[in-house]
Amino acid sequence: MANTLSEKLSRMVRQISGQARITESNVADMLREVRMALLEADVALPVVRDFIARVKDKALGQEVIGSLTPGQVLVSIVQRELSATMGEGVADINLAAQPPAVILMAGLQGAGKTTTTAKLAKHLITKRKKKVLTVSADVYRPAAIEQLKSVTAQAGAEWFPSDPSQKPVDIVLAALDYARKHYVDVLLVDTAGRLAIDEALMNEIKALHAAVNPVETLFVVDAMLGQDAINTAKAFKDALPLTGIVLTKTDGDSRGGAALSVRQITGAPIKFAGTSEKIDGLEAFDAERHAGRMLGMGDIVALVEQVTANVDMEAAQKMAAKLKSGDGFDLNDFLSQIQQMKQMGGLSSLMDKMPGQMAAKAKDVDINRAEKEMVKKQGIIHSMTPRERAKPDIIKATRKRRIATGAGVQVQDVNRLLNEFNQMQDMMKKMRGGGLMKMMKKLGGMKGMGGFPGMPR
Repeated sequence: MANTLSEKLSRMVRQISGQARITESNVADMLREVRMALLEADVALPVVRDFIARVKDKALGQEVIGSLTPGQVLVSIVQRELSATMGEGVADINLAAQPPAVILMAGLQGAGKTTTTAKLAKHLITKRKKKVLTVSADVYRPAAIEQLKSVTAQAGAEWFPSDPSQKPVDIVLAALDYARKHYVDVLLVDTAGRLAIDEALMNEIKALHAAVNPVETLFVVDAMLGQDAINTAKAFKDALPLTGIVLTKTDGDSRGGAALSVRQITGAPIKFAGTSEKIDGLEAFDAERHAGRMLGMGDIVALVEQVTANVDMEAAQKMAAKLKSGDGFDLNDFLSQIQQMKQMGGLSSLMDKMPGQMAAKAKDVDINRAEKEMVKKQGIIHSMTPRERAKPDIIKATRKRRIATGAGVQVQDVNRLLNEFNQMQDMMKKMRGGGLMKMMKKLGGMKGMGGFPGMPR
């Protein structure tokens, strides 16, 4: 759904941004398209009506009519109102409390509470430098307790043991006592979920809230739920004083609908969005940037943040020096480039943040296939000896067969990698010889993204 929503909104942006004149008629046409796109993305009807009314009011005002570029102004109004619907700016998590600050995680079963709890622990450890303890109050699913133990270890936080024979309130109070005695900064409480909203669930979570008086009560909601997210949001809003929302699975097919609905239905700000299944796949939610993504404008800020956070800058500087000199570029460097791409979250993660026009140009590339090719190339290089990586020229027929067997690939795959490496090495030499401009002109003629390591040609 999110892809559909994003595609329709971006198409609408392209159509109206070049309009020399804005009239009531073309505004009505544009709003009709937007309305249909939002409804198809499972945005709640009251939210759609309110959004359309606000855009129409501003679109037919003096701001657009008096502008020299009315189409572009209209696009900015749509983006601004999308951002306002999701909650303007970034709503930071509140830790202003006598330690330990307690954060209660609420939501239905399957929304991703347990994984999100560990992701939030990782975020607080890396971004806020906090000592974090997690505890599971889900006594109905022993597997949930073990899952929290496992993902907490991945996050580098501490886990407080619990048992299905205990009462949820007793578990949480014991964890709170332990946190106080061991100078823990933040206690994250993973609560039980149900497959549907029921009175027992709500009564239990109310009792937990009353027992620990959390500084934050976060509602974890699956971004792919659509209209069901609205009913769930209403039920939890009535039961608990929600302070924030965490959207999970925003990298799935349905980013958009829930984000636009839950903020207005609950009145609580969206604080985080789950961007991948990895333990560090949680980012602070920025409504303005998210609106830009939905309109096909990409998120260059997030792209830069992702690259700088995951790239080894020292290794990158050494690589730049090699590229500048044109000497010593070997298969170890080629492998390093592939590993850097993986550390940045892979091609799909980077593509998601690119502006629509750039992403459209790369549509011919099969991302899944490209990422599999990168893994295959990594395996081939790992099957080589240190001497072979440093001196690829010595790799002849016998060595190729041994490398292919070790990597579980065909000899043709080894040949393909070596050819790609040789082409890249030739480029390096041309750069050294002052032929950079000539090389750039040749690169300009390359189709798709075939010039990058690991990308299919």
